[in-house]
Order: sequence, then C-alpha cells, then structure tokens
Amino acid sequence: MRKLIVKLSFHFLFFFVLSQCVLAAKGNSFNQDQPCKRMVLYYHDILFNGTNMANATSSQAAKASNMSNHNFGSMVIFDDPMTKDNHLLSPTVARAQGFYFFDMKNTFGAWFAYTLVFNSSEHKGTLNIMGADPITVKTRDLSVVGGTGDFFLARGIVTLQTETIQVPDYFRLKMDIKLYECH
Repeated sequence: MRKLIVKLSFHFLFFFVLSQCVLAAKGNSFNQDQPCKRMVLYYHDILFNGTNMANATSSQAAKASNMSNHNFGSMVIFDDPMTKDNHLLSPTVARAQGFYFFDMKNTFGAWFAYTLVFNSSEHKGTLNIMGADPITVKTRDLSVVGGTGDFFLARGIVTLQTETIQVPDYFRLKMDIKLYECH
C-alpha cells in the first residue's frame, strides 16, 4: 500500500509540474495586434556641419569611403532629443544615444544601435534598439532588444517612418514603439 501511495504521489507531482510548465509557456505568448505598451515618439537629428555647434545633436565620427555615392562607411554618433510630437522645440521626453553607420554601397541604408534614455515624471529607464534601416523604404522595423527601469527586459518592435529630411543637416523620424514583452 505504501508503494502505491508513493507511486501515485510521484505521478501527481510529475503531472502537476508538467502542467505548470505548460501554463508558464502559454503565459509568455503575445498577440502582435495587442502590445503590452505602445508609444509614438519623434526622433530629431541635427548633424554638426562645422558651424552649428550650439544646436548640433550628432557628429560624423568616420567619413564615407570613395566606394559609393551613398555615404558607405560613414558613421555618426548621436545624442538626439525625443519628443511626443513632431516639433523640435517641444519638451524632450527622452534622449536617443548611440550611433548609425551607412552600410550599403548601392543605395542609402544604415544600421542603428542606440538607447532611449527616459528620465521624466512619466517614465524612467532605458530601451535598447538596434537593426537595419533601409532609408528609402517608407516604413522599416528595428528591434527592441532590452531595457531597464520601467522597461525592464522589454522586447518589441520600433517602426520608423521618415517625416522630413533637410539634407545634409537635419532629419526627423516618427517612431512607433510597440512592446510585446513587458515585466
């Protein structure tokens, strides 16, 4: 009788643990139509042109090579303001700090890696974003690969859309940030 109770207890424990694992796995799934957090922000980049030191928010760290007419090899480091609307002089809600480099010889394309640093009454923490930006495409997606503070271990997608370009000194991107993993 004792062996039967031990055997049944083991089976019960085994199936209980197995069911908990299945439930935990289902809890991590997400619906791509329903992010757990969504924000739209505007990224403003003002490239240093040699005369706008007071207003510039980015600087070319490496010059383009002579291999193409698409800035191939050029690298830019930035500390750009993020606003809730498309006006450059609106209150800054975060800073985008990182770099991009032009990585395509035959068309304009860049690769971004940056952190959105939030320090406001609404949000505190960071979001880490990276990925390819085929600039000539109307909308493009970059990956949210992590975060801290209010965005601890966040995962998601940032959809970029170029709103304006004033070559060579200024561009503005609309960033639709959709987080699917929120803790």
